[in-house]
Amino acid sequence: MPFILAIDQGTTSSRAMVFREDISIAASAQQEFPQHFPASGWVEHEPDDIWSSTLQTCRDAMAKAGVTAKDIAAIGITNQRETTVVWDRSTGQAVHRAIVWQDRRTAESCAQLKADGHEPLITAKTGLIIDPYFSGTKVAWILDHVPGARERAVRGELLFGTVDCYLLWRLTSGAVHATDATNASRTLLFNIHTGQWDEDLLKLLRVPAAMLPKVKDSSADFGHTDPALFGGAIAIAGIAGDQQAATIGQACFAPGMIKSTYGTGCFALLNTGTTAVMSSNKLLTTIAYQLDGVRTYALEGSIFVAGSAVQWLRDGLGIIKNAAETGPLAEQSDHAQSVYLVPAFVGLGAPYWNPDVRGALFGLTRNTGPAELAHAALESVCYQTVDLLGAMRADWPDADAARIVLRVDGGMAASDWTMQRLADLLDAPVDRPMIQETTALGAAYLAGLYVGLYPEPQKFADNWRLEHRFKPNMSEATRTRKLAGWARAVKGLLASES
Repeated sequence: MPFILAIDQGTTSSRAMVFREDISIAASAQQEFPQHFPASGWVEHEPDDIWSSTLQTCRDAMAKAGVTAKDIAAIGITNQRETTVVWDRSTGQAVHRAIVWQDRRTAESCAQLKADGHEPLITAKTGLIIDPYFSGTKVAWILDHVPGARERAVRGELLFGTVDCYLLWRLTSGAVHATDATNASRTLLFNIHTGQWDEDLLKLLRVPAAMLPKVKDSSADFGHTDPALFGGAIAIAGIAGDQQAATIGQACFAPGMIKSTYGTGCFALLNTGTTAVMSSNKLLTTIAYQLDGVRTYALEGSIFVAGSAVQWLRDGLGIIKNAAETGPLAEQSDHAQSVYLVPAFVGLGAPYWNPDVRGALFGLTRNTGPAELAHAALESVCYQTVDLLGAMRADWPDADAARIVLRVDGGMAASDWTMQRLADLLDAPVDRPMIQETTALGAAYLAGLYVGLYPEPQKFADNWRLEHRFKPNMSEATRTRKLAGWARAVKGLLASES
């Protein structure tokens, strides 16, 4: 039986999963690695830590599954997006630690680009806003702050890549310098309409073209691993950024389908087909996947605080010992109270995109206690999702005609209470899949598709299995009242910051 090895390289840990031909999981391994915070708002990783943890988890997962290189049909890679690595073409040595997607050190240069009036051009070409979140200004920062780096980059001695690209280069011992369209679309350097690195953007952000990787389909020939790594060469045949990989793993191949991943934050992607819908509501336009040279686009909305609201209940307030307690505690709350948490601990994401505002609680009474706070924390994630989907519907003219399907995954999706409240407030069904490791599954599918192990998208979608469908059962009057209260809370918070 042939297998697929999926690499899921995340922000705090690296994972590897071995999938069988029937997409069931044969084995997995995970390893955390250190985070570095050299200054306020700065977040870095050692590229060697990313590489060594990835390599070790691959070997561990293969050993647990009892498979060798000859049993692996292909490798698929999914990765933390936007994190930026610059390394020496000859030695493979990084010239600086990787600058992580969360890092805010380029905020000043982003503000200057906005002040100079460049955002309309950048948004039109990339579908993104100007923000330190993305890779382009991170590359420029490394070139400006590592002595001699800019000159070496111009000469072609240095290479740039997102984490997928860096891992691919290491896996192939420097034979392949490439990425896929989904990761390229998160750099501020890639024209999502032409499918090419954009000369105007490279000039504007001062990034030499000589250091850029080749951009391929998400399911493609990305070369083979060095035989010394796993005891034989293995084809690498799939790459996608983590949120896009989750979209694929959720089989959201039809326009109108939405996946929402609830981790520390929340990322929702709406498939808009072959049309790149430009947002009027501060959503991002991104490439969902590219197959056979055809780009499929998505609208993306990010919520900064989802699971981290539960972490706050546990670590900040000490009212729970583990996340699983939150739903039962919320169920005990006094329903006569209307307590709202606007969890802007690190600002508000889409559709507000205000990084400076901070969180607040509204509607507190003398009787407000742990149960009401748990209720408000879980509900805040649902309200934010309602805001995201409302913005998506407003941006996409076909939304009303399309069959809107919301598929959920991530840690918070395991909470029945939260998912039921999400369905109630959305007034739409919420589907939780049988396989919730959707990010790794998406990477595995892309690799298996290329080597012929997995079927074309529609047949793969037919194999998607529902674990539970949450159907709305809240009255229209209650829903309207609760959503109006949330809107007042957000308006009050934003007004207090103005």
